[in-house]
Amino acid sequence: MMELMNNAALIELLRSELGIDIIEQDSYQKIHRQLAVYLNELVKTDFDKLVTYLYRIDVPEEKLKTLLHQNPQEDAGNIMASLIIERQLEKIKSREQFNTRDNNIDEEEKW
Repeated sequence: MMELMNNAALIELLRSELGIDIIEQDSYQKIHRQLAVYLNELVKTDFDKLVTYLYRIDVPEEKLKTLLHQNPQEDAGNIMASLIIERQLEKIKSREQFNTRDNNIDEEEKW
């Protein structure tokens, strides 16, 4: 159940930050596949947009370069999709932690 909640949050983040129309999916693998196809299309048609997205999402440039270099046979879209999803899940987890923390503060203590 938690995975489905995270998937919905992940899809929403991907839609808002990448402008990609990801179909509601129940599995991480399907989301990953859709994202990888989209990223590969950007590599071919709009590389500048791809770079902007990677920067905006805060994908570590050195980590991406290292993974691409270490895995030349791997599909670049798959590698980028994994890094983007990893970063988006970190954001979701961070937001959940802050919301939980804020909910545990007495109303009089909040400002």
